[in-house]
Amino acid sequence: MAEPPPEPAGRETRDRLGLWDRRPRPAAPLTARQTDSVLELKAAAESLPVPAELPIEDLCSLTSQSLTVTLTAVVPESTEDILLKGFTALGMEDERIETAQQFFSWFAQLQTQMDQDEGAKYRQMRDYLYGFQEQCDSILDDVNNALQHLESLQKQYLFVSTKTGTLHEACEQLLKEQSELVDLAENIQQKLSYFNELENINTKLNSPTLSVNSEGFIPMLAKLDDCIAYISSHPNFKDYPVYLVKFKQCLSKAMHLMKTYTVNTLQNLTSQLIKRDPSAVPNSDNAFTLFYVKFRAAAPKVRTLIEQIEQRSEKMPEYQQLLNEIHQCYLDQRERLLSPSITSTVTELTSQNNRDHCALVRSGCAFMVHVCQDEHQLYNEFFTKPTPKLDELLEKLCLSLYDVLRPLIIHVIHLETLSELCGILKNEMLEDHVQNNEQLGAFAAGVKQMLEDVQERLVYRTHIYIQTDITGYKPAPGDLAYPDKLEMMEQIAQSLKDEQKKLTSEASFSDVRLEDPESSNLIKSGSAESLNPRPQTTISPADLHGMWYPTVRRTLVCLSKLYRCIDRAVFQGLSQEALSACIHSLLGAADSITKNKTQVDGQLFLIKHLLILREQIAPFHTEFTIKEISLDLKKTRDAAFKILNPMTVPRFFRLNSNNALIQFLLEGTPEIREHYIDSKKDVDRHLKSACEQFIQQQTKQFIEQLEEFMSKVAALKAMASRGGPKYNLSQQPWAQPAKVTDLVSSTYKIIKTKLPSTLRSMSLYLSNKDTEFILFKPVRNNIQQAFQKLHTLLKEEFISEDLQIIACPSMEQVNLLLSMSK
Repeated sequence: MAEPPPEPAGRETRDRLGLWDRRPRPAAPLTARQTDSVLELKAAAESLPVPAELPIEDLCSLTSQSLTVTLTAVVPESTEDILLKGFTALGMEDERIETAQQFFSWFAQLQTQMDQDEGAKYRQMRDYLYGFQEQCDSILDDVNNALQHLESLQKQYLFVSTKTGTLHEACEQLLKEQSELVDLAENIQQKLSYFNELENINTKLNSPTLSVNSEGFIPMLAKLDDCIAYISSHPNFKDYPVYLVKFKQCLSKAMHLMKTYTVNTLQNLTSQLIKRDPSAVPNSDNAFTLFYVKFRAAAPKVRTLIEQIEQRSEKMPEYQQLLNEIHQCYLDQRERLLSPSITSTVTELTSQNNRDHCALVRSGCAFMVHVCQDEHQLYNEFFTKPTPKLDELLEKLCLSLYDVLRPLIIHVIHLETLSELCGILKNEMLEDHVQNNEQLGAFAAGVKQMLEDVQERLVYRTHIYIQTDITGYKPAPGDLAYPDKLEMMEQIAQSLKDEQKKLTSEASFSDVRLEDPESSNLIKSGSAESLNPRPQTTISPADLHGMWYPTVRRTLVCLSKLYRCIDRAVFQGLSQEALSACIHSLLGAADSITKNKTQVDGQLFLIKHLLILREQIAPFHTEFTIKEISLDLKKTRDAAFKILNPMTVPRFFRLNSNNALIQFLLEGTPEIREHYIDSKKDVDRHLKSACEQFIQQQTKQFIEQLEEFMSKVAALKAMASRGGPKYNLSQQPWAQPAKVTDLVSSTYKIIKTKLPSTLRSMSLYLSNKDTEFILFKPVRNNIQQAFQKLHTLLKEEFISEDLQIIACPSMEQVNLLLSMSK
């Protein structure tokens, strides 16, 4: 668009702003000066050329630049010509100005013409802009029309889009309904397929050529199970009861076929094996082998069918019932075959080992172990799932062995046999064979029952043994021949030792004589051990098992046999009873030896055997403690005495707390007391008491006179300290130096003469340097303390001359005496 021309200044600006009033003004009278001016202007105007008018069609081609008026230089004309042209231009060529009014009219027209000429370019620009405005209005109208068309087009588009979407949704809905209908048709067809199978299954089951071993039987059975499961899971179907009954009937037919085939196979096997030897009971190893070989050969015929039944047994109770019937048939046939054979074999074993109960139990149990293992292996050839009925059958078969062995067990009287039977049943059978072996569960039940019977018999016989052989033992003279038997055994052991040394020296001499002169090597006639003969361990006669007192030996042997055979609680009770009886028998034997020999022999005998008991029961890892419950009737007795008192009769009918009957009921209630008996502590207590008695007796034997003298001195000092007369010990008749000298020399002589025999007896009985030292140490201490007190007393009460007369041995001499005699 062309730029508009610049705004005119002055009047043009006022004209654009509407400040220039263009209305015609009334003419005013001109002055002379004005008239001259007009004339001059008129003349100038006439001298100017008249611009040519622009055509109307060229108005649109005007530019925004200012209109340039080309002023052409013309030759000035005359005033008349100029005025004539001016009047002609004003259309007043025919008019004449004669008056001022005409002049002013002319001047006004001239002025008006000049104004028009001056605003022509602005009017042209305005018209030009009006043209643009009209064009813009036209464009705006076109734009508005286009917007209206676009809005209409958008509404139409939305309408078409909505219709298209609706059509698309309708198509999708139709496709969905179509797919639903197709799925429904397929679902209906699938559901109907289960019902349609009824006819096919009936046809196959009623076919005379159908066999359970045919290829189509198992798939038909699977289809039948699927149909029953499907119909059972949809009880809302219309003909649910009818079809379910019909399918159940088909299942019954199929199961009857399977049962008939399996049962007939098993029964035929049993019949064939029995018919082989109808006159004799098969009891040999060949017969047992044949029993298993035949059944193993026939197992593949029915195993596939049984596997199908086992797979379905957890899903349907009918199959579980069928499996139970097959299990029962199989086990019945096995029992029919095995029961006579096992009975015959056990009877044969009994006749072979009639006097050897241990061999009979061992062989019978070993036979039943093989039977149980073979039966489990054979069962696994037919079935894959276990059944408790197999263990019931095996328990029944093991019961035949138990029925034969039990009468023999309950008549065994020897503890050795019973303990050995316990070891066989508990260690060899239960721990070695049964442990971690699930196949021997039924055998374990029979063995445990048999073991309980043996243990019960063992406990009963142990009670009798303790009463008869320990508590009621009557010692023979040889049993109490102490220390004679120990000395005799020591002599025998010494002679054997001397002979052994002699043989050893002769063997060494012969080895030297066999030296090869050509070689520096020695050729030995014996083994390499002849160079270094193994030292022979010497055992004291007192430590020999055969030299123990019989009740000790029997007690320890009894406990050793019971320890691993019976329960710990039962063992604790029996051990307490046996140890108590043994201790009482040792006390009685010690008293008898004391009466027959010396007190030292009796005491050392008791100490030695109590030490043996304590040492031998230490390895038993159990408590020798039992709890005894007793009823204390002391309060009841006291209350009864009170109620029987005549003074309490009037109080029978009092209605207060002093009622005698109420007091009897409250105060006369018996008490239950519990106390524990520990046999091991009893052994220690008796051992301690025996050692103390030995120490006291030996101390008294050695220094009895010295102790009596010291007692008299202590009594004399006590009297003086309580205010009695003062004393002079050397002036006492019994304490004169000569008397004291005799006392000291006599005591020293007793120690010197009797101490070796005492130590000899301790060595003979105890045969252990450490034990001897421990036992004799208190005696030695007592002797040393007695002499120490004597030395102190002599220094306090006697003068040096008297001490020389008394000549009491020094402590070094006493210690030397005790050490030399040790």
